[in-house]
Amino acid sequence: MITIALSKGRIFDETLPLLNAAGIRTSEDPDKSRKLILGTNKPDVRLIIVRASDVPTYVQYGGADMGVAGKDVLDEQGGQGLYQPLDLGIARCRMMVAVREGFDYAKAVKQGARLKVATKYVQTAREHFASKGVHVDLIKLYGSMELAPLVGLADAIVDLVSTGSTLKANHLVAVEEIAQISSRLIVNPVALKLKRKTMQPILDAFAKAVG
Repeated sequence: MITIALSKGRIFDETLPLLNAAGIRTSEDPDKSRKLILGTNKPDVRLIIVRASDVPTYVQYGGADMGVAGKDVLDEQGGQGLYQPLDLGIARCRMMVAVREGFDYAKAVKQGARLKVATKYVQTAREHFASKGVHVDLIKLYGSMELAPLVGLADAIVDLVSTGSTLKANHLVAVEEIAQISSRLIVNPVALKLKRKTMQPILDAFAKAVG
């Protein structure tokens, strides 16, 4: 049995064409089903639906043989013990620093001020600001990041930006790009060694579909 870990939403939707290219079709739509394990048209392949941040953990510890995870999650968690054969080029966005309108970010950074930064990507933010020699106090949040600068909780946020419409609606502006983000195919190396005959055709089909 091959188990593939996916998260609901954009990653799942954009992975479906790749699965179809590998001849794998899901038995149910995860948005309409409450099941966490979904069968497919192949009796030896199943999908498990987990939180995006948990996909690498399931693959690393053998709860899944392979999965699809954003580079943001892999960078934040380190991606230890995972084989990452493919950048799938899906769920593209950017990791950005954003501030409220009117905040002079360049001046604050240049003067060496200590910034308060709200983010759920603590490791990524720490490494970014350290590389610039900027002192920061990091505040970990799990959602509604845009609110933090508006109520004075933080001077800046580090978050994923897709269209920028949420920032604009909340009177924030992106001031610095940290990284381009897309989703990667991740594989458990032990599973690949033990199940290569079944897994390799899936990996090959993904690679061909990505081009």
